[in-house]
Amino acid sequence: MTHTLTPSKAAYKLTHVLDTFADAHGSTRFPVDVAELALNAASLFGWKDSITQVQAADIKNFEGALFSNDDRSEWCLLYNNAIKSNGRIRFTQAHELGHYILHRHQKDSFNCSEDDVVNRDAEETSIEAQADTFAATLLMPLNDFRDQVGTASDLESLGACAERYGTSLTATVLRWLKDTDQQAVLINHRDGYMRWAYSSKAAKKNGAFFRSRKQIIEIPENSIAANESITSDRSGTEVSARVWFPHAPPHLSLREMKITSGEYDTALTLLVLPRGSTAWPPFDGTE
Repeated sequence: MTHTLTPSKAAYKLTHVLDTFADAHGSTRFPVDVAELALNAASLFGWKDSITQVQAADIKNFEGALFSNDDRSEWCLLYNNAIKSNGRIRFTQAHELGHYILHRHQKDSFNCSEDDVVNRDAEETSIEAQADTFAATLLMPLNDFRDQVGTASDLESLGACAERYGTSLTATVLRWLKDTDQQAVLINHRDGYMRWAYSSKAAKKNGAFFRSRKQIIEIPENSIAANESITSDRSGTEVSARVWFPHAPPHLSLREMKITSGEYDTALTLLVLPRGSTAWPPFDGTE
């Protein structure tokens, strides 16, 4: 039954179908045709309430939506027709497909914002985080993803993965951060301030994180991120860790990467710290 499916189990069930089909027909495995998969999902699971439409629509302030007809016998999956990135469209479609498979018995409609679709919650405690986990697992299966990434930790390699899976660079880097044992932090910023930041478990454990949800945080002036003359640095430049983390050891450096999106007027910065390094402030007994 639907409610027994976890995000990963549901995605892996479809991954098995896609793997089998690609092997049998010699077809290209990636990227996933989510629209086609959504239209066939009900038959794959043996359900009667199928998704009958997948289409672009004018849904301002939302990335995607999923809603049923009056008797809940059919569902319609929509994505914002203003989205220009095929990677964002594919991830949005997969996110809404996740709602259909995992949550359609809980609600008869879902309206998802950008923050919902690219959810940065590491815990699967909300339906948005679950739909996001489903989408990432479906589009970037972990066994293949690990083979593609290997030991790489730069935007050049992760960008190649984004090309392979037809996903946005943001979604791809977040997929890597949630799996890697390296200390790394992804920062989305605009006009000199962080919009949000996400740290890998190892980075967070060692104090390399930003409370961007609770505070307004300015981009450090000596960083690559703040240098407007540098629009892209995919391989990375060594900078003092204290540029970003004032309490880091004085001789510690990190690798800072950056890519700017003129289309969305934002930039992504990826920080990778050496293994075993720490950025915690000294303990003074007051906290």
